[in-house]
Amino acid sequence: MSGGLRRPVEPTPLRAQGEQPKLALRQVVKAYRSAAGERMVALDDVSFDVHSGEFLCLLGPTGCGKTTILNILAGLERPTSGEVLLDGAPIPGPGPDRAVLFQEPALFPWLSVVGNVEFALRLIGVPHGERTERAMDWLEKVNMGRFANAQPHELSAGMRQRAALARALACDPDVLLADEPFGALDAQAREVLQRELERVWSEGETRKTFVFVTHNVREATFLADRVLVMSAPPGRLLEEQRIYASRPRRLDDVLLTKVASDIHEYLVREVDKVVARETGT
Repeated sequence: MSGGLRRPVEPTPLRAQGEQPKLALRQVVKAYRSAAGERMVALDDVSFDVHSGEFLCLLGPTGCGKTTILNILAGLERPTSGEVLLDGAPIPGPGPDRAVLFQEPALFPWLSVVGNVEFALRLIGVPHGERTERAMDWLEKVNMGRFANAQPHELSAGMRQRAALARALACDPDVLLADEPFGALDAQAREVLQRELERVWSEGETRKTFVFVTHNVREATFLADRVLVMSAPPGRLLEEQRIYASRPRRLDDVLLTKVASDIHEYLVREVDKVVARETGT
């Protein structure tokens, strides 16, 4: 195990003196009541920062609270206690400054690909005359320009996810939140989309702040500037790994392979805890 995985996670120091993080969680707890009335803790005292333009991946076993964190950042849920801040102010609810990518791309089946992007642009008030050009620009960037007039059912799962990515980026949010957007794809399609996302994000004139939830260690190390490893439930932040590989990246990069191996070894221990708890062994 590398020494880099042995540091307990604290709120990340600011990059420059006085710099305010884009997103901040401070001692966040999220609890629910089960059907039987029992208090269930999903998140327990979670604190971390995400800097402007940073790509952060959350990694951990099933049920550790990764999606709950994403929903709180999106304003879809509120913490039971603690603070969640965007640019230093409490997050009141959902807003156009944050876009969410789900595992299912949720394209309207009655609209074409470009129509889906244009519809999102209309919702945020982009003038009619600008929508098509802006939509096509982003579809070209994710290599979907020639499928602009196709219907969603005519596309592969990977192509639909590219269209969803173009839709999110075209709206120019400050923050992108992704909940395992490639989780339902086959291995080949997933690798292609990982490369596309890394390219589009790293080549952008202004890199968006990105919080990406995944179960896939290799995916996390390929995409992220920083990986946070979460514990078996109740979810706590256990470890931090910074990824120093330069961009654009290669999936076969030796450094990434070593980091992925270290994180995987640590994560297996947390998965074993979940199995032991569920089986009573």
